[in-house]
Amino acid sequence: MEIRLHNTKTRRKEVFAPIDPDNVRMYVCGPTVYDRAHLGNARPVVVFDVLYRLLRHVYGADHVTYVRNFTDVDDKINARAEVTGRSIGAITEETIAWFLEDMGALGALEPTHAPRATRYIDEMIAMIEGLIAHGHAYAAEGHVLFSVASYDAYGALSGRSVEDMIAGARVEVAPYKRDPMDFVLWKPSEPGLPGWESPWGRGRPGWHIECSAMAGALLGDSFDIHGGGNDLMFPHHENEIAQSACAHPDGDFARIWMHNEMLQVEGKKMSKSLGNFFTVRDLLDEGIPGEVVRLVLLSAHYRKPMDWTAAKRKEAEAHLRKWYARAASGQDGAAPHDGVVAALTDDLNTAGAISEIHQLALDGDASTLRATLQFLGLMGRDVPDWAVTPAADLSDWEDRLASERARAMDTKDFAEVDRLKALLTSAGVEVRMSKAGVELIPGPDFDAAKLEEDA
Repeated sequence: MEIRLHNTKTRRKEVFAPIDPDNVRMYVCGPTVYDRAHLGNARPVVVFDVLYRLLRHVYGADHVTYVRNFTDVDDKINARAEVTGRSIGAITEETIAWFLEDMGALGALEPTHAPRATRYIDEMIAMIEGLIAHGHAYAAEGHVLFSVASYDAYGALSGRSVEDMIAGARVEVAPYKRDPMDFVLWKPSEPGLPGWESPWGRGRPGWHIECSAMAGALLGDSFDIHGGGNDLMFPHHENEIAQSACAHPDGDFARIWMHNEMLQVEGKKMSKSLGNFFTVRDLLDEGIPGEVVRLVLLSAHYRKPMDWTAAKRKEAEAHLRKWYARAASGQDGAAPHDGVVAALTDDLNTAGAISEIHQLALDGDASTLRATLQFLGLMGRDVPDWAVTPAADLSDWEDRLASERARAMDTKDFAEVDRLKALLTSAGVEVRMSKAGVELIPGPDFDAAKLEEDA
């Protein structure tokens, strides 16, 4: 089965050919653990969870290695500890547990490895020593910095020149830097802050070296896929490539780079200042099921902006209720629908996959629908409890409209069909008619009272 993925580095869709089909390897940048994950943090988790599921389906669950890290040493964590008076260890342990719980509620599988940066300090120090030895880094005033000028391909991932990157980024100017673009690999730690002994004194790693060291330790000098949000493309991923390519010149680091677009809320950037910022836990505590959040996140292609709206949330819940009602009579053990798998093999076309599910729910096999929902992480072994509760039942209206439509096809008189469609639409119902039949979806403004008058 051929998988095609868009490679950010080459700016084109490529046929995926793993280095070793018996060990397909993927690395995705994980969270900095100082607070609850917000909805934007959840998008890459869900996107690359779908890719993980697809790779397992194609190559076998035992032949895919997925690494997603936890950054548990960072100035944001230090600041949180200072403000709260809690220990750094307590904050990171709690936040990691929160993250796993919240992402699990969204149907995300746990990766093969979830390394913590603080457990790979020795690997980071060794990598930095190698970069210094080969002229790609230098020590200065307790810091170690990567020399960007030593790597000719710097900027290839983002497609920007060094001059453009300087203009578009907040570049720290420091007297110990040889060049403004040079970035920190190691920095000194003051008393009271996390620190480890190193050849350059007591200190802690810079952000970028963490992922390079952990990816190298767990996946090797060359692996298949590196993913993350497009906000990480520069400087984080650009710096990862530079230091890894210089540390392991015979390796490829990541062959394919994938980046998801950002998330909006009701058409605006999510921010605390706009009052539209919320965490995954906020949504779950409001009673919004994780499966609903997941379906909304998958409704747009990962390389396009995702707009979270109340209307989309309610529509997703209505779709899932209908799908579950159909899948409930199915048996476990079937294969996922070929059309859904085919859509995902085309650069994770989740919107196309969802369209296939709509058709499958209308005229497909219940066991196949069940397996397909499970494959996409939209259903566990059983229909979730929340979906068993009563919802708007429009089955009689579907039968009525289908009957009138069939009659109209013979008489060529569609007046009653048009009247029923207008009535349903005015009541906030989305009317879908195809060769497979009639499907009615109650929208966010559904008003059953408008239909009772005509019942």
